[in-house]
Amino acid sequence: MAHARSLVGKGAAGLANAVLRRLAEAGADREEFPDLESDPAGFLTTWGSHPRWLIDRWLKRWGPQKVFELVETNNTRSLACLTPLRARAEEALESLRMAGLDGEPVGYGTECVRLDRSSSPVAALAAFPEAIIQDPASNLVTRYANISPGMEVADLCAAPGGKALTVATGVRSTLAADCSESRMRMVQENAKRTGIHISCVVADAHDPPIISADAVLLDVPCTGTGTLARRPDIRWRLSPESSSQMTRIQDELLDSAAPLVRVEGLLVYSTCTLEPEENHELVERFLLRNRGFELAPSDAVDREFLDESGYLSVHPDKDGRDGSFAARLRRMH
Repeated sequence: MAHARSLVGKGAAGLANAVLRRLAEAGADREEFPDLESDPAGFLTTWGSHPRWLIDRWLKRWGPQKVFELVETNNTRSLACLTPLRARAEEALESLRMAGLDGEPVGYGTECVRLDRSSSPVAALAAFPEAIIQDPASNLVTRYANISPGMEVADLCAAPGGKALTVATGVRSTLAADCSESRMRMVQENAKRTGIHISCVVADAHDPPIISADAVLLDVPCTGTGTLARRPDIRWRLSPESSSQMTRIQDELLDSAAPLVRVEGLLVYSTCTLEPEENHELVERFLLRNRGFELAPSDAVDREFLDESGYLSVHPDKDGRDGSFAARLRRMH
């Protein structure tokens, strides 16, 4: 208590005294802390600060060790990453270091730079404006999409614009749309800073603002369980019903986007969730009711990021990378 009083003040000492009294009163009735080996769900829920229902779901899919690693990753503060849009990672790093900042190449076949803890994203963008703050998992989605030069592209859930801007550097034209006016302003600000031309429009993907495109990007709203290190509050806002609620919206958006894709064109569906109902299971249902589309996997990313069917499947890692999923679908007729 004396230590608490000296560090924080009299009020903190009183709180410390109350807590210590409660602990003393608990005595032999105190609860035993769960053990990973004998009670993995209890341990990962308590030690890992994750909802029990989510831990139970993951344990059924992956087992204790992989879920332990995922929970540990989710509780590790992630570092911001800079993606140069028309330069290599080394060029961006040189500019950062000249401004007194630092980082390191992320790798994974990307040009992303992971900023160190002392380098703020705002300062990094000031030092190297032709870049965006973007997680490598998101950058891998656009690499997996492997959109051909000369294509006309529409990104229907574009904000804050990372995918649209990344794609725009190598195609004929890019339209970025989102239902949020404030978030579309972020897209416009990013486009202005980077000097990359894209057309921006506020529009709901349920009612797309175009007639057709060679490639349609659809980064749908999702439960976001691949981003818990960056957005830890999500775990407590989700419920066991969240995925099923999201799939209704995701189905609607896919069905709205599909008719826009020209024959031989691409529909790239992506999420930042780890839940199969929102990922490959949803895509497989879409393909059953849309026989004019087929899965067209890309070899533009390392094989380690592809599952056995050819979907992009990126798992969060301790370096701070998010999780992501993508399906590359080609319209045959």
